[in-house]
Amino acid sequence: MPYGEKSEEQLIEYADKIFKFFEVKKAKAVIMACNTTSAVTYEKLKDNYNFKVYPIIQSVCSTIAKLENVKKLGVIATPATINTRTYSREIKKYNPDMEVFELAAPNWVRIVEEHRINQPQSILQVQEILDVMKEFAPDKIVLACTHYPYLTGILKRFMPADMFIDPSVYFAQNIKQDLEKNNLLNNKFEYEEFYVSSNPENFKTASELFYKLKSLPKLKSV
Repeated sequence: MPYGEKSEEQLIEYADKIFKFFEVKKAKAVIMACNTTSAVTYEKLKDNYNFKVYPIIQSVCSTIAKLENVKKLGVIATPATINTRTYSREIKKYNPDMEVFELAAPNWVRIVEEHRINQPQSILQVQEILDVMKEFAPDKIVLACTHYPYLTGILKRFMPADMFIDPSVYFAQNIKQDLEKNNLLNNKFEYEEFYVSSNPENFKTASELFYKLKSLPKLKSV
């Protein structure tokens, strides 16, 4: 962590281990919520397992490409995601006329993870990226990393809040519809378990930014 600075070989190794772990757990589907792993590993690994894999980029671009009054789309993501140009490629499949400008924001993940959102240096780093994006004059901007929507409080200081797209909203809708179509949607929520690669206690602290864990007994390091 952060994934956005890892090599392709590292990302493929990590993703493969995670998927094999979920095979042991008999998962019916796995969501790739990370834009970086969706961009770098999905095409190489998607057919290697006995469950369906939902990648965020490939799932949401069909919806984003059809948004009304959006001719110029900005994408802010990690360096690894930007280097693959996956957003541009996927958008072009559905709307070849949409102009896409992809821009890396290498510091943004750490700002969120380290709880430095309101520090002056963090605000400056966010502003610097947006100043570059403004030159493109986009109609909308995709926050193409799970961490970036947590910077909305800073982002809207420099651009209107409705300029920014959180792709996870479209992603959740897409998954729900597909599970319903394939008769796989479970409407009964029974329990939750969290598995992390290391430091469960640290994960509990960091996760409080987006989810309130009730207790720690089922939080496990694997």
